[in-house]
Amino acid sequence: MRLADTLLQQCIYQHSSQLNLDPSRDFGLTQHECDARLKALRTALDRQQQLLWANNGPAMVIWLQGPDCSGKDGVIRNSLRGLNPQGVRVSDFQKPTELQRRENFLERYRRELPQPGMLTVFNRTPYEGLVSDLADGYIDETQATGRLQQLLEFEAQLAADNIHLIKVYLHISQEQQKSRLQQRFTNPEKHWKISAADLTGHQHFSRIQSNWNQAFKYSSTASHPWHILPANNKPLRNLLFCSLIAQKFAALNLQWPQPELPFAIEDLDAPTGI
Repeated sequence: MRLADTLLQQCIYQHSSQLNLDPSRDFGLTQHECDARLKALRTALDRQQQLLWANNGPAMVIWLQGPDCSGKDGVIRNSLRGLNPQGVRVSDFQKPTELQRRENFLERYRRELPQPGMLTVFNRTPYEGLVSDLADGYIDETQATGRLQQLLEFEAQLAADNIHLIKVYLHISQEQQKSRLQQRFTNPEKHWKISAADLTGHQHFSRIQSNWNQAFKYSSTASHPWHILPANNKPLRNLLFCSLIAQKFAALNLQWPQPELPFAIEDLDAPTGI
């Protein structure tokens, strides 16, 4: 089943440690233990997601961020497997188009927010409009400060709208990123995933990590903390991610709806009149 709250607490961003924690740490769990617990946890998540769908009230959105090759696609694929596709949506956000740059940077994210009863995952987050746009020169420091305030207000509005937010950053080492890029080169079926941005991201890995760390300092709040998941170990990464979802479901404490039934069971045996 899901990992203990005390362990998940260790993944919350801390100003003192920043992003200096070992992305290979395993919390004493073996790969076999992670796989076994994840298998059982998926069954529990399936039931909880059905409860969310049945209640048609609260919704959940997961903002997933991480360096190239950190496993964003993989953790989504492994974690949502077996859930009812009617109640799940994954929204992927690439570099904004010119048209999207003419509107407020949050608009494309607002359009993808979950409806009541839905669980949605954002593959890349609104914080790219702060961190990446500042690094790439699209905005200056003053504009970045304004965007940070908009992001915090956006998160507060989600809570007011009964949309429950989980913020996740997959933390890998530069060495692990290099290894995974090399694996893509040796596997022709992965060549389509290689882009020039992968090389740039790898060469500037430390600077990019530092930029994200600055964002976490001001946006990891008591109500909406950033969870920094060690992601060198894929089975542990998947288990931590699913455990965070299960933890949020537990906090919602959803029950099966008890509506007034439109007819009695005895009516099934009543004459039809035909």
